[in-house]
Amino acid sequence: MMQLKLTIFAISLKDYMLPCLNKKLFGLDCPGCGMQRSVDLLLHGRFVDAFHMYPAVYPIIFLLLFLTTNLFVKFKFAQQIKLVLMLITAGTIIVSYVLKMNNLFN
Repeated sequence: MMQLKLTIFAISLKDYMLPCLNKKLFGLDCPGCGMQRSVDLLLHGRFVDAFHMYPAVYPIIFLLLFLTTNLFVKFKFAQQIKLVLMLITAGTIIVSYVLKMNNLFN
Protein backbone atom coordinates (compact mmCIF):
# COMPACT_ATOMS: atom_id res chain seq x y z
CA MET A 1 0.00 0.00 0.00
CA MET A 2 2.83 2.37 0.83
CA GLN A 3 4.43 1.67 -2.56
CA LEU A 4 1.18 2.61 -4.34
CA LYS A 5 0.85 5.82 -2.36
CA LEU A 6 4.41 6.84 -3.19
CA THR A 7 3.86 6.01 -6.85
CA ILE A 8 0.72 8.18 -7.05
CA PHE A 9 2.55 11.10 -5.45
CA ALA A 10 5.51 10.61 -7.79
CA ILE A 11 3.32 10.84 -10.89
CA SER A 12 2.87 14.41 -11.98
CA LEU A 13 0.53 15.19 -14.81
CA LYS A 14 2.05 18.63 -15.30
CA ASP A 15 4.46 17.30 -17.91
CA TYR A 16 1.58 15.81 -19.92
CA MET A 17 -1.07 18.54 -19.72
CA LEU A 18 -2.52 19.84 -22.95
CA PRO A 19 -2.58 23.61 -23.48
CA CYS A 20 -5.93 25.34 -23.83
CA LEU A 21 -6.41 26.35 -27.45
CA ASN A 22 -9.04 28.94 -26.48
CA LYS A 23 -6.62 30.60 -24.06
CA LYS A 24 -3.80 30.57 -26.64
CA LEU A 25 -5.96 32.05 -29.41
CA PHE A 26 -8.16 34.49 -27.49
CA GLY A 27 -6.40 34.93 -24.15
CA LEU A 28 -9.49 33.81 -22.21
CA ASP A 29 -10.11 30.67 -20.20
CA CYS A 30 -12.58 28.16 -21.59
CA PRO A 31 -15.19 26.44 -19.39
CA GLY A 32 -12.82 23.46 -19.06
CA CYS A 33 -9.72 25.40 -18.03
CA GLY A 34 -8.34 24.06 -14.78
CA MET A 35 -9.71 20.54 -15.10
CA GLN A 36 -6.34 18.91 -15.78
CA ARG A 37 -4.67 20.77 -12.94
CA SER A 38 -7.58 19.88 -10.67
CA VAL A 39 -7.18 16.17 -11.40
CA ASP A 40 -3.45 16.50 -10.70
CA LEU A 41 -4.27 18.10 -7.34
CA LEU A 42 -6.72 15.27 -6.58
CA LEU A 43 -4.03 12.67 -7.28
CA HIS A 44 -1.81 14.46 -4.79
CA GLY A 45 -4.50 14.49 -2.11
CA ARG A 46 -5.18 18.23 -2.23
CA PHE A 47 -8.98 17.96 -2.39
CA VAL A 48 -9.87 21.52 -1.37
CA ASP A 49 -7.32 22.98 -3.79
CA ALA A 50 -8.77 20.77 -6.54
CA PHE A 51 -12.22 22.21 -5.86
CA HIS A 52 -10.89 25.77 -5.93
CA MET A 53 -9.08 25.08 -9.20
CA TYR A 54 -12.12 23.56 -10.94
CA PRO A 55 -15.36 23.24 -8.91
CA ALA A 56 -16.99 20.88 -11.41
CA VAL A 57 -14.39 18.17 -10.82
CA TYR A 58 -16.49 16.46 -8.14
CA PRO A 59 -19.79 16.38 -10.09
CA ILE A 60 -17.85 15.05 -13.09
CA ILE A 61 -16.32 12.30 -10.94
CA PHE A 62 -19.74 11.36 -9.51
CA LEU A 63 -21.22 11.26 -13.01
CA LEU A 64 -18.40 9.09 -14.36
CA LEU A 65 -18.62 6.74 -11.38
CA PHE A 66 -22.35 6.39 -11.84
CA LEU A 67 -22.04 5.77 -15.59
CA THR A 68 -19.34 3.17 -15.05
CA THR A 69 -21.25 1.45 -12.26
CA ASN A 70 -24.41 1.47 -14.35
CA LEU A 71 -22.64 -0.62 -16.99
CA PHE A 72 -22.43 -3.50 -14.52
CA VAL A 73 -25.31 -2.81 -12.12
CA LYS A 74 -28.66 -1.78 -13.53
CA PHE A 75 -30.49 0.81 -11.43
CA LYS A 76 -34.26 1.22 -11.52
CA PHE A 77 -34.14 4.99 -12.09
CA ALA A 78 -30.86 5.11 -14.01
CA GLN A 79 -32.11 7.55 -16.65
CA GLN A 80 -33.39 10.02 -14.08
CA ILE A 81 -30.23 9.76 -11.96
CA LYS A 82 -28.08 10.25 -15.05
CA LEU A 83 -30.11 13.31 -16.09
CA VAL A 84 -29.86 14.89 -12.64
CA LEU A 85 -26.10 14.25 -12.45
CA MET A 86 -25.60 15.70 -15.94
CA LEU A 87 -27.63 18.81 -15.06
CA ILE A 88 -25.68 19.29 -11.82
CA THR A 89 -22.41 18.89 -13.69
CA ALA A 90 -23.38 21.28 -16.49
CA GLY A 91 -24.80 23.77 -14.00
CA THR A 92 -21.61 23.68 -11.92
CA ILE A 93 -19.46 24.21 -15.02
CA ILE A 94 -21.60 27.15 -16.20
CA VAL A 95 -21.90 28.85 -12.81
CA SER A 96 -18.19 28.51 -12.01
CA TYR A 97 -17.25 29.81 -15.48
CA VAL A 98 -19.57 32.82 -15.18
CA LEU A 99 -18.15 33.61 -11.73
CA LYS A 100 -14.59 33.25 -13.03
CA MET A 101 -15.27 35.56 -15.97
CA ASN A 102 -17.10 38.02 -13.70
CA ASN A 103 -14.08 38.20 -11.40
CA LEU A 104 -11.79 38.59 -14.41
CA PHE A 105 -13.65 41.51 -15.94
CA ASN A 106 -14.62 43.32 -12.72
